[in-house]
Amino acid sequence: MYKIIGADQKEYGPVSADEIRRWVAEGRANAQTLLQAEGQTDWRPLATFPEFAVPVQSAPMTPAPGGDAARLVSGPATALMVVGILGVILAALSLVGILLSTKLQSLPNMPPQWQQLLQKNSDSGGMIRGVLGLAVAAFIIFASTKMRKLESYRLVIAASIISCVPCLSPCCCFPLPAAIWILIVLNKSEVKSAFH
Repeated sequence: MYKIIGADQKEYGPVSADEIRRWVAEGRANAQTLLQAEGQTDWRPLATFPEFAVPVQSAPMTPAPGGDAARLVSGPATALMVVGILGVILAALSLVGILLSTKLQSLPNMPPQWQQLLQKNSDSGGMIRGVLGLAVAAFIIFASTKMRKLESYRLVIAASIISCVPCLSPCCCFPLPAAIWILIVLNKSEVKSAFH
């Protein structure tokens, strides 16, 4: 029995030697495909195994199922990651501003209008919004990594919707077109079927 790393960089198996030979014949595996024999810990190219060396040499490699879906979600996953990173930056700047405004309020000779403005921005609601913004942005980043791996379909849908809701996402201008793009790609049948 063997384990094999597919073209999509996922681990498959354990499978029998006959199954691997069938994959070679179908072009789903080739001489460079990484293989691990049962009881071993190292991964080696298929061509280094004597039982597969001869028939594998000329076998072409074809993309594994899900390869097209991985290509399709790559751009939208990057866009979702950018939305999450912008959210982290904006939420962090907001929190730093709140902390600084608290310190600036105690400065002597501060005009009353400035003190009122600083006090308004340093309320506990602002801190809660900043922390919530960080949490939402972290969730969006997490979802973008899941999307790239074609995992957690519903979580990715939820994150893309949350990313464009103004009161939930600290980032406000870029997320709507990105979310529309993501949802269009996620609703393609080949992408839906590739998620697990």
